[in-house]
Amino acid sequence: MRILVTGATGWIGSALVPELLGAGHRVVGLSRSDAGAAALDSAGAEVVRGDLDDLDLLSATAAQVDGVVHLAFKHDLAFGGDFPAAVAADRAAVAALAAPLKGTGRPLVIASGLAGHHSGTPVTEDDPPAADSPAAHRMATERDVLALASADVRSTSVRLAPTVHGAGDTGFVSVLVETARRTGISAQVGDGSTHWPAVHVTDAARLFRLACESAPAATVLHAADEQGVPMREIAGAIGRGLDVPVREVQPEHFGHLGAFAALDIVALSDRTRALLGWRPEGPTLVEDIERHYTRATTAQPTS
Repeated sequence: MRILVTGATGWIGSALVPELLGAGHRVVGLSRSDAGAAALDSAGAEVVRGDLDDLDLLSATAAQVDGVVHLAFKHDLAFGGDFPAAVAADRAAVAALAAPLKGTGRPLVIASGLAGHHSGTPVTEDDPPAADSPAAHRMATERDVLALASADVRSTSVRLAPTVHGAGDTGFVSVLVETARRTGISAQVGDGSTHWPAVHVTDAARLFRLACESAPAATVLHAADEQGVPMREIAGAIGRGLDVPVREVQPEHFGHLGAFAALDIVALSDRTRALLGWRPEGPTLVEDIERHYTRATTAQPTS
């Protein structure tokens, strides 16, 4: 297959491109920067220069490939305080990517998230997100994509664990580590009994490949290896790695990520594994914290 990947030089995209190439697929990567384009070219992918606002380019490129994996998202806009605008841009990009796929049976796989499922009770691929979640707005894109099945698009939403970990990560766990470095304590919200699902970045990349290859239309998948790692275990691993004490704090300790730090998410992936034969092989989150996160400051991937 010749597969278009948006966000191809981001955190997950940087793992997905070699995963797809290693399985014999050809990759067309969207990049908005010279550095990103050079990285894609070096990896052996074709390069298309542009971003999520280039809707005509997205449609024209999607018309020339056998499938699309959409990973890009305007995180800078979202975490800058305008999450609805980031979601609106995402929905427009998805509509542009989907338009030439209608009536073809070709795959469109998007990245979604599990942050909207924060009840603390185990959730399956069938469960909708909580309406009061900080990330609930993003589920609108998932609904758009799943509805495309009626237009003969093999549509799939991959709900990512909030911790997609690995060497080089700059996500939530890296923020926890850097906050601990700065403050001298490894913090947990309350008694640390809340949970975050976790998945290694290479296992997440493999799931996106499997979804593109064979997931049925209107499928929701859970990219969660560990269904819910207690926050006290995460804080404990960070504390041991940095040799700082663990302390209970309020969510405000984590700044703009405070609302996410307080979420209690437990996500099952039994159906995902059975449907596609997905078998995660990477290290656990705590193992990765001990190996990588507390040893050095991580670098931001290009985009």
